Amino acid sequence: MDAGASAKGAAVGFVGAGRMGRPMIRRLAAAGHTVTVLASSDERRRELDAEGLAATAEVRDLGAAEAVVVCVLTDAQLREVCLDGGLLPAMAPGSLLILHTACSPATVERIAERAAPYGIDVVDTGVSGGPRDVEAGRLTLMVGGGEDAVERARPLLEAYGDPLVPVGRLGNGQRVKLLDNAVFAANIGLLAQAAAVGERLGVPEPTLLRALSHGSGASCAVAGVARAGATAGFAAAEGEFLGKDLAVVRRVAAELDVDLGALADAHRVLEGLLRPEERSDRGVRTARPAQPEVPSQSEVPS
Repeated sequence: MDAGASAKGAAVGFVGAGRMGRPMIRRLAAAGHTVTVLASSDERRRELDAEGLAATAEVRDLGAAEAVVVCVLTDAQLREVCLDGGLLPAMAPGSLLILHTACSPATVERIAERAAPYGIDVVDTGVSGGPRDVEAGRLTLMVGGGEDAVERARPLLEAYGDPLVPVGRLGNGQRVKLLDNAVFAANIGLLAQAAAVGERLGVPEPTLLRALSHGSGASCAVAGVARAGATAGFAAAEGEFLGKDLAVVRRVAAELDVDLGALADAHRVLEGLLRPEERSDRGVRTARPAQPEVPSQSEVPS
């Protein structure tokens, strides 16, 4: 995109009109960009048409886009769209590919290698926040890629993101996002363990959460769990996404031969909430425990 295109709005392709993608599409359209959404489902295309958004089942219809944003759920879906689904050959030479999916940095690098012969620049942009943050235009975006490509992407990302945090070379958007997820998941695990200790001390979990929200232990995790009223309730409501992100963190750490250290201990506690049927004496206790404990790293599953 050149400066003139940015000023008048850009032609944007979008893949992944789901929980996060749909509000991104709305924000892009509201900012004056012309958005065409690739959607294979007839039902999804009807939903988008009903909102006045252009939808297509044909990847070739994204060929006029100056930039394509991909916000699918998994690494496998991202590879299917970008490497196996014909997206790169359909895109215009000189266009921009913006990746939001939490995935392996190796996947980003592979896509960039395949995109280079087509003259397509890739920006990998990790996200922190949820649909409400997108709707409010305050989604945190961790942007990796070449300086010129990041600046070209900025007018689009600013439609739903604030702050935009440049994090260096291509792939760092995912590296930083994975570490952000690792810390968030660990914080929830620590909260669950703190609640177990509080229970032994006679402090109800909702009381503890309200107090922590105002103390030095406050965090995004505390705020989210406090709104749910309990760590178990928060894990139940967000389990699908927490579990997916935790699995990605572990898989990528293993691929890169990186030891998560104390983060893995706290993740083990969180996993007890995500899989309550597998709880044991070593995990989080919902009844009064004889002695709360955090498992040793040797007990953390690979």
